[in-house]
Amino acid sequence: MSLSECVTLSLKGYFDHLGDERPTNLFDFVMKEVEAPMLKLVMERTSNNQSQASEILGLNRGTLRKKLKQYDLL
Repeated sequence: MSLSECVTLSLKGYFDHLGDERPTNLFDFVMKEVEAPMLKLVMERTSNNQSQASEILGLNRGTLRKKLKQYDLL
């Protein structure tokens, strides 16, 4: 299953769970739910090497450090 398919399936389940309730700030919610585990896994894969992780993620090191701090991963 592709990542896109996984996201679609997860969001469908989320909407089904909500029923008639209408979500707010869905974009921010999804980004936080996806970004933190992605950062954690990339850091694990690179043995916490921020230079390698920033290259894999396509981020500069400063942005990566900011995001790691934001999610208490640093």
